[in-house]
Amino acid sequence: MTVLAFQAAANGAVFGTEGEQGPDEKPSPYSANAGHVGSAKEQLHKVALTDKGKGEAVLSQRDTAPFGLLGVTWSGANTKIKGTIEARTRSMQTGEWSDWIELEQAPSGMDGKKAVTGGTTEPVWVGASDGAEVRVSDGSAAGDLPDGLQLVMVDPRGAGADAKRDGGFDAEPAAYVTGTTPPSVPGPPSTAPKPNVVTREQWEADKVVATPEASDYLTGGIKAAFVHHTDTAADYDCSESKAIVQGILLFHVTNPKDPWRDIGYNFLVDKCGTIFEGREGGIDQPVQGAHTYGWNSQSTGIAVLGNYMEQQASPAALASVAQIAAYKLGQYGVDPASKVMLTAGATQTADGRNFVAAQQYEFNAISGHRNGFATACPGNMLYPQLGTIRSYATGSVAGLKIDSLGGGATQAGTGYETPGPVTVNWSTTTAPNSLINKFEVLVDGQVATWSWGHMRAASVNVSGYGDHTVAVRATHISGKVTTSPAVTVTVPGPKTFKPVTPTRLMDTRSGLGVPKAKVGAAGEVVLTVTGKAGIPTSGVGAVVLNVTATNPTSAGFVSVYPNGTVRSSASNLNFTAGKTIPNLVTVPVVDGKVRFYNHSGSVDLLADVTGYYVKDTSGSTHVNLGPLRLMDTRSGLGVPKAKVGQDSTVDLQVTGANGVPADKVTAVVLNVTATNPTSGSFVSVYPHGTTRTSASNLNFTAGQTIPNLVIVPVVDGKVSFYNKFGAVDLLADITGYFTSDTVGASHINLGPKRLMDTRSGLGVRKGSVGPDSYVTLDVAGVQGVPATGVTAVVLNVTATNPTVGSFVSVYPDGTTRTSASNLNFTPGLTIPNLVVVPVVNGKVNFYNKGGNVDLLADITGYFVK
Repeated sequence: MTVLAFQAAANGAVFGTEGEQGPDEKPSPYSANAGHVGSAKEQLHKVALTDKGKGEAVLSQRDTAPFGLLGVTWSGANTKIKGTIEARTRSMQTGEWSDWIELEQAPSGMDGKKAVTGGTTEPVWVGASDGAEVRVSDGSAAGDLPDGLQLVMVDPRGAGADAKRDGGFDAEPAAYVTGTTPPSVPGPPSTAPKPNVVTREQWEADKVVATPEASDYLTGGIKAAFVHHTDTAADYDCSESKAIVQGILLFHVTNPKDPWRDIGYNFLVDKCGTIFEGREGGIDQPVQGAHTYGWNSQSTGIAVLGNYMEQQASPAALASVAQIAAYKLGQYGVDPASKVMLTAGATQTADGRNFVAAQQYEFNAISGHRNGFATACPGNMLYPQLGTIRSYATGSVAGLKIDSLGGGATQAGTGYETPGPVTVNWSTTTAPNSLINKFEVLVDGQVATWSWGHMRAASVNVSGYGDHTVAVRATHISGKVTTSPAVTVTVPGPKTFKPVTPTRLMDTRSGLGVPKAKVGAAGEVVLTVTGKAGIPTSGVGAVVLNVTATNPTSAGFVSVYPNGTVRSSASNLNFTAGKTIPNLVTVPVVDGKVRFYNHSGSVDLLADVTGYYVKDTSGSTHVNLGPLRLMDTRSGLGVPKAKVGQDSTVDLQVTGANGVPADKVTAVVLNVTATNPTSGSFVSVYPHGTTRTSASNLNFTAGQTIPNLVIVPVVDGKVSFYNKFGAVDLLADITGYFTSDTVGASHINLGPKRLMDTRSGLGVRKGSVGPDSYVTLDVAGVQGVPATGVTAVVLNVTATNPTVGSFVSVYPDGTTRTSASNLNFTPGLTIPNLVVVPVVNGKVNFYNKGGNVDLLADITGYFVK
């Protein structure tokens, strides 16, 4: 199969702006396909250096024919220069001179039987240039330099000369087809897949050297891979890679002093990850190259285009080196992370070791040029990256782990809890995307879904009540698999409700349940709830608490959440300085505890329990009803028409009327509102015929209107309302009831998670809710709520920034709103209230009576049949 790609985009790489030119800089002539390809003679230019005596020779700064690659040669076989060889060039694009570049001497006679008449440096890519300067210093006591010193300049394809003649530069990237040309006799299969490689035909090697001499082949196969850098000094653009490879080929083959039969490297890789076929003979064949003196007969050579003495190679380059190394070594059963024994082909010293010809020595299967020859190659910064290349090539996906679960899952202790939907987020520490074939999400060991190697998240549905395991499995391109440690995900069974006599469990003012002290800014207290007030020590899924914030020193909010979990952005109580605010909270229980977090200032917190949910069917189920007003002392609805006086109680009949059954009702869900109070006070709602405890449901100041949701046990079919001080009007709207019959719905914990925020446009349109207006929120199929079967949701609704005194009603979509209200507020007041609202059409509505107000909604659970 072939894939059409642009230069430097082969092998599926995606590139940024490496080598991006400035606004006044002309593009490189080597970044495009040349319309004219010159002969080797036209592409090669030589200029003699001037011997100044005393071991020094120079080429004074001068204009030259255009070129992109250079090297220095000299006469005398096996002659070495003991000092330094340096060059600098002038850019055709900017006219600026480069810094001095030190050229490294190449070993003599690297390519077998070719006649050697002198010495040479390694070629260096300098980019499009039209000026040069060279200085050579022998550095020896005798001060002698070899004869015939000359600068050799290569103009790949004659593109520089073309651009000079035309007076312009064509920067359009060269396009070519990537893939491999099948050899007539296929090489051995590999344990690793063959990567995409730009063939010699595709990078037009034949237009540089028409017919290279035939290659030799390794009779014993490939035992090692040596990694090099090409010492390319310029910050090249990947669109120039083709020209750089052509230039290296031309220099290697036409070098006047040490000509080779073909390019020395077996493969070349640019910084964008493109792999180029090097020496001719077949990508899948054991072609002998000329790259690592003394070891060529047992190895393959891979060169990274660039100079990596002071900068690291790119991740894309490392990945591609790993891919081609794994493929070539895998053809001969060599593990890229292993040690191998190589037989020295020459006597020499390198890497602190003395090698003797015909003796065996241990090497890493992927080694650097410097490990076998006295050189700095592959550079001081690339050499330490060889370990990464080995790791990439071995086929393991290191550091694979699940970071978090979301999309309906909430943390519970060391695991997670979800009603079903789970978004799995994972990470790896080393393996780049290009080396990973795919990821699979395993639920209980079975593949639930999969994603491509560049992705790090996927969504699944975990079904069946109880504990499950979730893990991620990565498949390397080699076929090897790595599996992450599994995490435990629990799908909780439906929970049924057991009411208890309202009892105070916590009071920071007296030290009840927690230390005696206000909760400070960003502070938390942890409350043990199991084993108290009739709550069992085990089997408790959640508790229902009436939480009151009092004596706050500044505006802030309080979040109540399960112990051992990560707190979300959801809040339960929002208050201003000096205000006393209550709110009902249904919170899951982990390790028998719940946590209370205060955001700002300091505040006293009180918590009264009114019931709990158990993880079985022994409790009561929930039935939607209303919202429907049952009591209003202002009109005499349900009770006598009169404010409730100081230290007084009114009793409300709740069963046997307004759709509430006459029997089997264990508790009712009421939205209770206190309005027109003559003084600061509190109201307690408790089962009729029982002794009232110290627990309170509403706390208010004179003139304040405040609502709160109450879940109160029913005794004798009635509930009682007690007022402590002054006189106050009370309203009660029923939204549902619990029954010992099994006809109702069971509760599922979820969150707390924010579903709606009109300030940001979360869940609904962005903008406050205006007078006599409503917004509709989708709740089914959102944030872990099932798409079907949900009878009601439990929402903590907060009104903030109201412009006038008003009220908000939350009611099922597709129904007629009643007179019942859920939040009552004055201008500027921020007030929360828990709401249990039936779900119709998968949605609920939020209605505002007057002015403008922002609304927030956090889900804490839902009821399902």
